[in-house]
Amino acid sequence: MRLILASQSLRRSSLLRAAGFEFDIVEPAGVDETRREREDPIVYVARAAHAKALRVAKDYPDCCVIGADTIVIIDGEILGKPTSDDDATRMLRLLSGQTHKVLTGMAVHVSGRQMSEVRETRVSFSRLTETEIKWYVRSGEPRDKAGGYAIQGLASRFVSGIEGSYSNVVGLPIETLHRLLAHIESEQLPRSLFNTLQKSDPL
Repeated sequence: MRLILASQSLRRSSLLRAAGFEFDIVEPAGVDETRREREDPIVYVARAAHAKALRVAKDYPDCCVIGADTIVIIDGEILGKPTSDDDATRMLRLLSGQTHKVLTGMAVHVSGRQMSEVRETRVSFSRLTETEIKWYVRSGEPRDKAGGYAIQGLASRFVSGIEGSYSNVVGLPIETLHRLLAHIESEQLPRSLFNTLQKSDPL
């Protein structure tokens, strides 16, 4: 079955290619990713991932479509993509010397049905100096990253620990996706799994 990634994220496509998947990319145009008032973070990322996958699945009903959305949470605040360099600076100051959560919602649409899971990973940052923060913000790397950093990039030097899936932090939990696709290919996936699931890595 043809596999489609409903995302223009270079990080997600790189993860899929590195894991040996063959796929096409279709941008889920027109999807509103705004969080609703008081919406639970897990519900939010699951809904956003589902909306992206559904948007593309409507045009490609015979394909297996993957949608994903990633957020960072620290002290109850959700950090999306920075709106400016000043916003990225603020985020990095929040993350400095602290442990935060990364949630990625992933939805898979196939044959008119959908599955979704939310994975959680904890990431710890070393304490950052103002010089380090300014250097990193000037690099431009934080600008389109949830939480204002890329764990696979320059910010790897700031990460002192990780609990859970590394690929989940990058933007797509590859082990989870592989497991779901393996069930689909073997036609052994129970219909009971075709609803919104909310799971986290054990911490």
